[in-house]
Amino acid sequence: MPRMIEVDGALWEVSTTGRVTQYQRDEFGLRFRRRGGDEVRIVRYAPTSSRHVDAALAEMPDYQLRELFGFSQPGRTAPETGYLR
Repeated sequence: MPRMIEVDGALWEVSTTGRVTQYQRDEFGLRFRRRGGDEVRIVRYAPTSSRHVDAALAEMPDYQLRELFGFSQPGRTAPETGYLR
């Protein structure tokens, strides 16, 4: 289930990307989609507690999501989005 965070006054919906890599047990992708717009940002995350993707996202505090947002890359540069333009 997606979560919402606020970054610099804008609302972002946070969800997992669903992309499976060779590191599927160690890391997963997070998708930040700007509410009311088409901007998408992607970041990879290695949880330190739960290894289940949904549980790890649910356990993550908002401040950590905002920190990960700062490391995210535009969706057009990420394989998770098919390099959208």
